Amino acid sequence: MFGGVGKPAGWATILVAGGLVLGGTATANAADFGGDCCADLEERVAELEATTARKGNRKVSLQIYGWVNESVVWWDDGTESNVYVGTNTLEQTRFGFKGKAKIDGEWEAGYKIEVGLDDNGISNWSQSGYGTASSGGFKLRKSYWYLKSKKLGEVAVGLNGTASYHAVDDADATNTRNVSDFEAAGAYMGSFVANPSNLRWKDVLRGWNNATPGQSSRKNVVRYDSPTFAGFAVSAAWGEDDLWDVGVDYSGTMGQFSLTAKAGYGESTDPSATGCGGPTGDFECSWFGAGATVMHDPTGLYVYGGYGWQKDDQIASLGFDDTSTAWLIQAGIEKQWFALGKTTVFGEYRHDDAGANATSTDVDDIKTLGGDVNFWAAGVVQNIDSAAMDLYIMYRHAEGDYVNSGNSTISLDDMDMVISGARIQF
Repeated sequence: MFGGVGKPAGWATILVAGGLVLGGTATANAADFGGDCCADLEERVAELEATTARKGNRKVSLQIYGWVNESVVWWDDGTESNVYVGTNTLEQTRFGFKGKAKIDGEWEAGYKIEVGLDDNGISNWSQSGYGTASSGGFKLRKSYWYLKSKKLGEVAVGLNGTASYHAVDDADATNTRNVSDFEAAGAYMGSFVANPSNLRWKDVLRGWNNATPGQSSRKNVVRYDSPTFAGFAVSAAWGEDDLWDVGVDYSGTMGQFSLTAKAGYGESTDPSATGCGGPTGDFECSWFGAGATVMHDPTGLYVYGGYGWQKDDQIASLGFDDTSTAWLIQAGIEKQWFALGKTTVFGEYRHDDAGANATSTDVDDIKTLGGDVNFWAAGVVQNIDSAAMDLYIMYRHAEGDYVNSGNSTISLDDMDMVISGARIQF
């Protein structure tokens, strides 16, 4: 049995016998647990299923992502001061679902659905409180499907950022991108009253998103993104009766320097979609924005800057200033001095030459004939890499003046803020 040709058969016999003994022992032991074991196991499985994201099929992946971004803000307008707590809507708390499926070696299909939470968001705050924010309100940010080719690029259809969306914001390649980008001044201070006549900062400033000219927003569009070639990628979008825009991105290195740059241009004839600040009715709005970050890699010293331009032809037809511009320069250092993660120390200046804000075709119905506004800011962002978290604190200041309907220059009340908070990703 243990030798020659019979050896394999002998070992098989021993293994089978051992298996029967172990199986019998296991059965006996299982019986010792009593009749509730299966019920307990089924209950536990049901609990796990209830807390687990489940895909509709085995072909398309599902990934849940997002972040929570909440802040504590002290503000002072020279007459009143207060402290508010709520969502930092510069990069609001959000959650999303995305996934993809491989069609073949060249093509893939995918989707994205993203929802933002506007629970007492900063962009709605004013001296009177939390403004028009709806506690716990949801806002659909993105909902689109796409087809992507490695060689030809990607086409997406649905609610999405247009080609010039964040054309200046996303040129910020540092950790200030989600704390103090090109739109930060308008997002943080926009709804606060800037003078005794109840004029808000965003009534003086102009622009699509957060009262900042030069970049578009999220719209229902067909969007194309090219593959990246030598660090460059181009994009184009059309939709929303009629809106079109184009964009170009670059990312690369030059010796000891890293460079990130973006630019976009667009036009729209849809008054309800532009947010250009013109009256209702048919008119054309056009915009251009560009930005770049240059960082010296060995030291972490960097400069980020951007420029935005916007023109509204109907305001021009009324005889008012139809052009608004803004530019920003931010400088700082981003380096890992602690085991926690990178630390970013920065200071910035933004200047706006705002055009007229006419709310109807009636020449007497205007909020401003123009504005000249300056913003200063400085702060620190500390990344905690192991927790996917950014802690931040910054000081912000605003000052300026505007031209009223009587063509007189009126000073705005200075505004000061200290903003602290954290963004944790998942």
